[in-house]
Amino acid sequence: MGPTVFDGVRADMTIGHEEIFGPVASVTRAADLDEAIELIHGSSFANATSIFTTSGCSAREFRYRVGVSMIGVNIGVAAPMAFFPFGGTKGSFFGDLKAHGQDAVEFYTDKKVVISRW
Repeated sequence: MGPTVFDGVRADMTIGHEEIFGPVASVTRAADLDEAIELIHGSSFANATSIFTTSGCSAREFRYRVGVSMIGVNIGVAAPMAFFPFGGTKGSFFGDLKAHGQDAVEFYTDKKVVISRW
């Protein structure tokens, strides 16, 4: 199977509550920013998330309120690079170290990366 996008994903769907890897994007739509953040915080996983918006206020709120390791603003899943703390948060964190850079030295440090495109 090639890259796949699932739209209209809900938390009660298998794809909405299990962490999957591969060329797959799950799109969950929310009525407003607060609902979106509530959906994210309701998940037991926290590897990556993105918001697409024209509102600087919403982008700022999202980046500071969402407890996820990799955050994209107007960009799809933020692609990790050697200096980003890649490794997930909550149930997405595996092992005792993040995967790259200085994080390989900092045990159990929960960091966040935000990538924005305006």
